[in-house]
Amino acid sequence: MKTTPLHSWHCSQGANMGEFGSYEMPLWYPTGAKAEHLAVINNAGLFDTSHMAVLTINGKNGRTLIQRCFTKDIDACIGKNKTPLVAGRCVYGIFLNQEGGVIDDAIVYQFTANDYMLVVNAAMGKTIKEHLTSHLHAEELVTIHDLTDQVGKMDIQGPASGRILAKIIKDPAVLFNKMIYFSFKGSLDQNKLPFAQTELLDNTPLMVSRTGYTGEFGFELFVAPEHITSLWHQLLEAGKEEGLIPCGLAARDSLRSGAGLPLSHQDIGDWPFADNPWLFTLPLAPNSNDFTKKFVGSKSLESTISSTWTLPFAGYDLRKIPLSEKSKVTDLDGTILGIPLTCTTDMAIGRVNNTIISLASNEEDGKPEGFKPKGLCCGFVKLNTKLDTGTQVILTDGKRKLKIEIRDDIRPGRTARRPVAKMIPSL
Repeated sequence: MKTTPLHSWHCSQGANMGEFGSYEMPLWYPTGAKAEHLAVINNAGLFDTSHMAVLTINGKNGRTLIQRCFTKDIDACIGKNKTPLVAGRCVYGIFLNQEGGVIDDAIVYQFTANDYMLVVNAAMGKTIKEHLTSHLHAEELVTIHDLTDQVGKMDIQGPASGRILAKIIKDPAVLFNKMIYFSFKGSLDQNKLPFAQTELLDNTPLMVSRTGYTGEFGFELFVAPEHITSLWHQLLEAGKEEGLIPCGLAARDSLRSGAGLPLSHQDIGDWPFADNPWLFTLPLAPNSNDFTKKFVGSKSLESTISSTWTLPFAGYDLRKIPLSEKSKVTDLDGTILGIPLTCTTDMAIGRVNNTIISLASNEEDGKPEGFKPKGLCCGFVKLNTKLDTGTQVILTDGKRKLKIEIRDDIRPGRTARRPVAKMIPSL
């Protein structure tokens, strides 16, 4: 298995290691996945994400190529008014095959009108580069670089993440000024990886993106691999008083599930990308099911007749079932309806009078004083019939049966979109 530059540090801290995307990564540390999950909700958590793949697309036809292959319409994707993607902004979307199945999801970053960066999943750099190259027209001027393992990356997530980051960078007020959700501060220099605009107090360059995979306020940091260990230590030291702890993939999985975010190749995969919670990534025209552009896979999606529905769910306690060939979803009478795709436990939520409340919820949302959630299982199911929100079904692995509720959302009170000024009032 491949490793990231922080691998030896993870092992030295007693992390439970496991394989993910051909990399050996920390699943959890001695603190445990529950503590790591709750740290991100209450304070902050630090994740090694250097296993993610990075590509660049350069050239005057790069935008055209992205438009052809990416589901999101980057000429109409920003804000309520659907304005074009511009320098300093990024957007989430999907790469589909001709049959409308998912190859991978990605975030596209724009540096200039001719320069873009893609962040895709571990071990997917080569696959996405080949996919893009196969749809490049002979006369088009585009250069695609696969920078797998050439860019260090880590995520700091949680309400204290901005305050912690501000302690180790130059001019934090400049960095955080107008830094809205899905924006970044960085400039492209192919000869100076990563694409840095911000500097640490020790002059280390880095790129800062206001994105993440937890549903909580936070940042993704891009730095040259030789500086990643130093940055990791600096953040942990700066975050001691703020409750920052390192977090593994188990907490990352439970956090993203509670936030309603899919895991590529698990919750979205080689079946048609239709009737799921993430159709906002498709270029749908206002008040219409028509697409605003043609893209790879769009023709198949237009002719797809729904046969499966992917829906979020939440349970009534923290118990979950393992995913296996025996795992099924049934109605209350035992009729098989489909399969679970993700089943994990969000330790920050609980039910109060059958309303799901989060540690991050406000009192006006029904959060009682001294609220201490025991956690609820949650995730996504793929069914052969569409069910209304609130419908109860059963998860079973042949031994255990868990009653769950179909939801349109899971963890309330998420902080990802909150204004920087509210999260870092000292600036």
